[in-house]
Amino acid sequence: MSIRIGIAGYGNLGKGVESAIHHSDDMELVAVFTRRNPDDVKTLTGVPVYDLKDISEWKDRIDVVILCGGSANDLPTQTPELARHFTVIDSFDTHARIPEHFANVDAVCRANGTLGMISVG
Repeated sequence: MSIRIGIAGYGNLGKGVESAIHHSDDMELVAVFTRRNPDDVKTLTGVPVYDLKDISEWKDRIDVVILCGGSANDLPTQTPELARHFTVIDSFDTHARIPEHFANVDAVCRANGTLGMISVG
């Protein structure tokens, strides 16, 4: 059984995550989610692309969401929001704000029975 992965954000980091998943026998990339027009985004492996605003509809089809947005503007809001529905992994790297980010994500995960792994990478 494979771990079903969703990627939130498809810049250089998202493409790198997609490539790594493609080379892992125990993971399956189910979908990529973007704020851009999904029709304008072509993935390296042909996995389908959807609007990020629709990601909660995938709650029962994705085991882990890997967030590939930026630490300054994306992850502080996206990680806690997505942790309401999914196990999440992010690469938050604003070092001075990691304790604050941890507290925000931890509170949401505890309230919703999910897991959050922050500042990976």
